[in-house]
Amino acid sequence: MRNEKIFSYPQRSSDAAISFKGYRFPPDIISYAVWLYYRFPLSLRMVEEMLAARGIELTYETVRCWATKFGLAIAGRIRSTSPRRGDKWHLDEVVVTIHGKKHWLWRAVDEHGALLEVLVQSRRDTAAAKRLMRRLLKRHGGARAIVTDKLRSYAAANRELGLSVERRQHKGLNNRAENSHQPTRVREKVMRRFKSTRQLQRFASVHGQVSNLFMGCRYHRNAEHKRAVRTQAFASWEWACSARMAA
Repeated sequence: MRNEKIFSYPQRSSDAAISFKGYRFPPDIISYAVWLYYRFPLSLRMVEEMLAARGIELTYETVRCWATKFGLAIAGRIRSTSPRRGDKWHLDEVVVTIHGKKHWLWRAVDEHGALLEVLVQSRRDTAAAKRLMRRLLKRHGGARAIVTDKLRSYAAANRELGLSVERRQHKGLNNRAENSHQPTRVREKVMRRFKSTRQLQRFASVHGQVSNLFMGCRYHRNAEHKRAVRTQAFASWEWACSARMAA
C-alpha cells in the first residue's frame, strides 16, 4: 500500500480559550468577519467592503488572516457541542483541480444533510475510501446504513475493515451527498479556484461545521420556531467565538 499524506488539522478542545490578544480590533468584529466569510458565498474583498460600509476600515488580507487563524478553533468548538448525528451515512467524492492536478474531496453527510467528515486526498481508490471510513468510525461510531455511488472502492473498503453495515447503491439514493458538494463548487468560483490542498481542507472543514450550526434555519417552518432556532444558532456561535475558558 502506498503511503499518502492526508491533509487534516487537529481540532481544538471546547475547553481551549481563543485568544484575541494583540489584535487592534475587538473580538466582536473579528468573529463577525469570520462568520460572514464562512457563512455566505463572499470573497475576501466582498467582506472587506461590507465591513467598510459599517465604518470598519481594514484590508481583505486582514480578513484572510482572521479566517485562517480562528476558523479551525471555532469549528472545533462547534463540533464539540453539536448534537448526535444520524446513523445513515451518505458518502461521495468530487474532483477538484488545483494547479492543473486532480485531487478528490471525499465527503460524508447524514440523512439530514449535516456534514460528518470531509477529507482531501490525491487518489480515488480503496485506500482513500478506508481512510474516510476510519475517520467516520472513530468520530461517529457505527452506522445503520451506508449509501454510496457505484465506486467499487467503497465495497472493498468495507470488506477490508470487516464492516457488516447495510450498503445501498442505486441511482438517486445518494443525491443527499452529491448535493452537499454544491456550496463548495460555488465558493470555488467565488475564490477563483482553491490555491492548495491545505487551503481546501481547512476551508471545507470550517465551512461544513458553520453550515451545520445554521442548518436548521433554512427549513420551511413557522416563523416563531424559525426565529427560536436562529437565536439558538447565534448563541452557539457567540460561545464558540468567546475568549473565555469553559467551566
